[in-house]
Amino acid sequence: MIPLRDTTPTRNYPVVNTAIIAINVVVYFLQLLQGPEVNRFIYVYGLVPARYSLPQIAEYFTTGQQVFSLLSFMFLHGSFWHILGNMWSLYIFGNNVEDRLGPIRYALFYLLCGIASGLSHLVLNLHSNLPTIGASGAIAGVMGAYFILHPKSKILTLIPIFFIPYFLNIPAYIFLGLWFLLQFINAAGSQGVGGGIAWWAHIGGFVFGMLFLKLFTALPDTGISRQMRQYTTKRKTPRLQVIRPTAPGGDPHLYGLIKITPHEAVTGTRKLVNIPLGFQKRMFNVKVPAGIHNGTVLRLKGLGQRSGSRESGDLYLKVTIEA
Repeated sequence: MIPLRDTTPTRNYPVVNTAIIAINVVVYFLQLLQGPEVNRFIYVYGLVPARYSLPQIAEYFTTGQQVFSLLSFMFLHGSFWHILGNMWSLYIFGNNVEDRLGPIRYALFYLLCGIASGLSHLVLNLHSNLPTIGASGAIAGVMGAYFILHPKSKILTLIPIFFIPYFLNIPAYIFLGLWFLLQFINAAGSQGVGGGIAWWAHIGGFVFGMLFLKLFTALPDTGISRQMRQYTTKRKTPRLQVIRPTAPGGDPHLYGLIKITPHEAVTGTRKLVNIPLGFQKRMFNVKVPAGIHNGTVLRLKGLGQRSGSRESGDLYLKVTIEA
């Protein structure tokens, strides 16, 4: 299953999530510059359990190197496809978690998830001399938090079956639940590491992500985060909005909600509205005039339901201004 996008919009630009992706990309290019020394580079900055459990190996590393590896391993990647898959998952799920926690708490949350995933792998593979690298443990923590925050969000998923691509909107709790189950099955069948994949790091990251989310949401937001939100708040809602209108009691008219920001309420905006009706989808442009107020109803004549020989009803969209 390859996630393509989710349906939960965010109110703020994910500055920390974007920065984490950028740092991972920069570090990957630094790896490429190592040339024939890349294996030594990975052994020094990757997470090698034997470095902590076997004194004859640990003596070759300083205390600073041992501590730093618990952090640096999550910014290293083994191949282009490795970093692409990880960063794509972080791009899809991380922005929503940062939107909930705020930039400062999200940065701490991400790093703690990565460290916890590394320790999970270390404890269960105590004498392994194979370096573990990659952001997947930290990203698993982000996915665990997303599982709690947005279980009913839809994940547009690509499922290739016999080289034929199928696209499905899967609820997040099913997508992430299946993902977690696959990690557990692979971990049980490969004793934690198979094909170079640290399955228990994924499992540990996911579980600790859910626990850390509960902890971080219980903590008060910092003043720095509140100040940053003044600059990260999006001035516009997504141009494309999916609206599922209702038609109570056989009413030919349809009723739905359209969301805009305070900035758009002042300046006016245009939205591309997608209305799924049964197996059909209707898409059209909606103009929201400038100076509109919360609760104002826009009437789109003739875009309601057709009942028998009667004329089509109208579509009424109630404007919701999201602060």
